[in-house]
Amino acid sequence: MSSHLLFLAAEAAAPAGDAGNAVSKIMDTFGVNWPALLAQMLNFGIVAFVVWRFGLRPIIATIDERQKKIESGLKYADDMKAKLEAAQQESAAIIKKSSLEAGRIVDEARKTAKDFLDKQTQEASGVANEMLAKAQQAIELEHKKMLAEARGEIARLVVVTTERVLAKRLSDADRAGYNEAAARELAEV
Repeated sequence: MSSHLLFLAAEAAAPAGDAGNAVSKIMDTFGVNWPALLAQMLNFGIVAFVVWRFGLRPIIATIDERQKKIESGLKYADDMKAKLEAAQQESAAIIKKSSLEAGRIVDEARKTAKDFLDKQTQEASGVANEMLAKAQQAIELEHKKMLAEARGEIARLVVVTTERVLAKRLSDADRAGYNEAAARELAEV
């Protein structure tokens, strides 16, 4: 092969008039057949065009379409990731707000329960005091009634005793007088 290259270099160094002849000699040396070369070049161009038109262009279009889908999918995934993070932050904020609100409601409920308990205690204390006062009044009335009954009974006994001591029967007027006198003395005591 190096001998062919030396031959080509010697031909190229030949005078310009012999250039056409030199190319023809080189072609003959390599066995180039012009009609076959042109037919092969035409066949190659047709095959290259058919492969490009019906093979590579649809493949490149499909690859581009898939690349766009992948890019849009990645963009969608990034958007969803950002939305997820935003939703998580929002839910955390809502949970925190709800927790604070729940704490406030619990505190308010405790305060309301304490106020209700205090009110019920005061009402119960008032009712108990009222019942105690009524009971004391009832005891006082019962005491007065018992004293009045006792006075009446004592007066009757005084009259009966006086009748026995005097051994005579007293009139109703005398009996009433003794009863009044005994009742006055008992009242003073």
